[in-house]
Amino acid sequence: MSKQFLHSKSESDKYKFFMKATLLEQMKRDYIHIKHTKTVTRQQVEKQEECLKDLKQEFLQRKERYENLSSFSEMKEVLENLKKAMAWCLVRDKEQLVQQLREDTEREENNYKHQENLQLCQTKVIQIEKRLQSIKSRIDSLREEQESQSEDSLALKEQVKVISKAHKEQELVYFRAVNKLKQSEQEQNLLQEKINKAKTSISLNSDGETEYTKRQKTLSNVKEQLAELENKCTQLNQEIKTKHQTLFKGKEERDKLRLEERNIQVLYESKLKRKNQLLASRSNKLKRFGDHVPDLLGSIAEAFATGRFHKRPIGPIGACISLKDPTLAVAVECCLRSFMKAFCCDNYKDEAVLQELMSRYYPKGSRPQIIVSPFSEKVYNIHGRKASHPEYPSVLDIFTATSPIVINCLIDMRGIESILIIKEKDKARRVMQQGRPPKNCREAFTVEGDQVYPNRYYTSDLSMAKYLGGDLESEISMLESDLENHQAQLSRFQSHVSSVTEDIMRMESELNSTIMTLKRTLASVNQVKATIAELETAGEEQTDDISSLEEVAHENQQKIQAEEQTVHEAKKELDKHQKMVEDVGCKYSSVRERIDQLSEEMEPLKDEQLKLEAECARHERNLKILENTLKSYEDNVQAMKSDLAQREEELQEYVAKASKISPERQQAPDSTRSVDIEITRLKKKMKVYESSHGEHEQVVREYAEALALYREKTNQVRDLRRFIDRLDNIMADRQNRYKIMRRSLSVRCKLYFNNFLIKMNCCGSMIFDHNNETLSISVKPPGREDDVVSDMRSLSGGERSFSTVCFMLSLWEITESPFRCLDEFDVYMDMHNRRISLDLLLELSERQHLRQFIFITPLTTRSLPKSRLIKIHQLQDPERNRSETGDEDV
Repeated sequence: MSKQFLHSKSESDKYKFFMKATLLEQMKRDYIHIKHTKTVTRQQVEKQEECLKDLKQEFLQRKERYENLSSFSEMKEVLENLKKAMAWCLVRDKEQLVQQLREDTEREENNYKHQENLQLCQTKVIQIEKRLQSIKSRIDSLREEQESQSEDSLALKEQVKVISKAHKEQELVYFRAVNKLKQSEQEQNLLQEKINKAKTSISLNSDGETEYTKRQKTLSNVKEQLAELENKCTQLNQEIKTKHQTLFKGKEERDKLRLEERNIQVLYESKLKRKNQLLASRSNKLKRFGDHVPDLLGSIAEAFATGRFHKRPIGPIGACISLKDPTLAVAVECCLRSFMKAFCCDNYKDEAVLQELMSRYYPKGSRPQIIVSPFSEKVYNIHGRKASHPEYPSVLDIFTATSPIVINCLIDMRGIESILIIKEKDKARRVMQQGRPPKNCREAFTVEGDQVYPNRYYTSDLSMAKYLGGDLESEISMLESDLENHQAQLSRFQSHVSSVTEDIMRMESELNSTIMTLKRTLASVNQVKATIAELETAGEEQTDDISSLEEVAHENQQKIQAEEQTVHEAKKELDKHQKMVEDVGCKYSSVRERIDQLSEEMEPLKDEQLKLEAECARHERNLKILENTLKSYEDNVQAMKSDLAQREEELQEYVAKASKISPERQQAPDSTRSVDIEITRLKKKMKVYESSHGEHEQVVREYAEALALYREKTNQVRDLRRFIDRLDNIMADRQNRYKIMRRSLSVRCKLYFNNFLIKMNCCGSMIFDHNNETLSISVKPPGREDDVVSDMRSLSGGERSFSTVCFMLSLWEITESPFRCLDEFDVYMDMHNRRISLDLLLELSERQHLRQFIFITPLTTRSLPKSRLIKIHQLQDPERNRSETGDEDV
């Protein structure tokens, strides 16, 4: 720029540069703006003068209306008198109202009906309480007597037990003695018979051999009969054993048939119940989940409406989901199992309420499952936990739910995001068991409901969907055919069981008859054995010594006498114990009768107590009602008093307001209504007057406002006119001063420019044309001072740069900027011109030491003198690569 500025820029650009550097351009713009503003202001003043004429016309109209207010003042005075009368009329009405309220309050205060009713009710309550207290005391005394009798009864009962025990022991002693006596008598009779037989055998010695022979024959016959009977017993035992085995097998068969019949009956009843549920679910699908589910959901809705639930429970879960593919219903039901009928609760408080509602419809231990988990309106983020397979979906993918809560609940409780659905069994085995299972997959289900784990396989026992099946009619028809099959099977089993039962009964009767025959045979065997023993001992008896038998009989007779004495004493002791038992039993019976009598006496007292308690409660309720009524009555009286006091205060306020309006009380003969009507009529009349002439205050106000506005606008227009005239004079003076200043700066710039050129033995000129706004600069180097034409293009680069520096220095001399800066001004100068330029710059900077000068140059500054005013900042050399360095050396 330093070498091209002077010859590349036009004269108008140089002039603009001069104007901008000296701030004359800013002054020029300011003056132009002031002139424009003055012109706009003059136009506004002219407009305001036009408006001022209209404003004056309006002011004259308002003045005329203001002067016509005399008749309106008379009406206003009459209105004021009516208002005064109205104020005292209101006072009179308020006094009448206060007087009426005072009379009503006194009448209510003198009304003692509520107190009398309350006292009467209190008296009744006291009487009933006294009666109730007496009955309670009577019942307490009877209860105390009953308790004491009960204690006596317990003591007597224990005594009866002790005496009865002693009596039984004594009775046992007596019976032992009697039995011993009888045994001794039997022995005595046997001894006597032996003695008689012995004596008879002695008298028959001649016939002794014949008797012995007969006895031996009889004995051999009896032994043969015994052998036959024993063989018969063996045969009967074998027959009984065979029949026992046959009977056992028949019972086993019957039990098996009954078990199968019971299983078929249970299956029949379950399918019949399922059929009834499906028939009911035609109108209500919720009955698929149980007959009581619709009623339970209704109870849940009522409880939620009454605020018993914090959040409404959701369920059953099976009713809240719908399958995308209906063929997978069995697989989903096998996966979810009991969760199909489960309910979801948000908190344990709601769970307790739901359990209470379920107890109305389900027996204990058979209610649906309740899952407690905080409700969330967003489905869990299972991105890292979901089973992933390109072909087979998870359980979570094959159904949709009415709420995210259901999905979150099944994720928590069943982990449905990690269970795959694989329709074919073979593919399911291959995916889950041949190799590593899919990522995050722990089990899978087939379309038939089979459960597949990586190391095991479970076949489903569910052949048809119970809850998610779509075709009701086909399922009902299938159930009907199954029911018919089961009914036929039941009939067959029942007939078979009946025939087997008849066979068992026949075999049991045969077995019993065989057992009876065996018992009779065994009895015959025992009888025959006894006969053989008697025949074998008959010969021995003959050898007994009659004298020894008589001695034994005598000793036995003495023993019998002693035992009879013992029996007699035991009998006396037994009678004594019997009497004690009877006495204690009589006492115990009398105590029990007294206890029963006390209970019978207490029953009517308890009934009367209950009646009195109910009556007392009823009177206490009436008493509370009467107390509340009395309190309400007292509150009403107090409210009336408060209202009276408030009305009296309002009356005082009315009197005070009326006194302010009219210090003297106005005796208005007319009623408040008539005065009000007259005020309304007069206000309407004044309003009509005001509509034609305007309101009095409004007219006065408008007149005053119009007068003030007219004066204000007149003063504003006058002041603006004066300001514009003064501004014209000021601007004329400033324009003159601006021209003088511009001429002075241009002359100074010329002089400084010539002086700076002389330093280099050059001459030049600056020609300002302020009218055309141009600046022409010419420079003649040394030796060409006489050339007529000087072209800046003929100068060398250094001369052009020096000329530019001289121009800049000239501008610096006439400008007031505190900062001066030149960048690379000496690039195209030779050392001579550069030296002169630096001297000029340093001289100027020393002369203007209060300003700061900044010079930027790529050349050396070693030739500069050392001075405290000069500060040199040397930058480091830039880094160059080798190629640049080599080129530079070359």
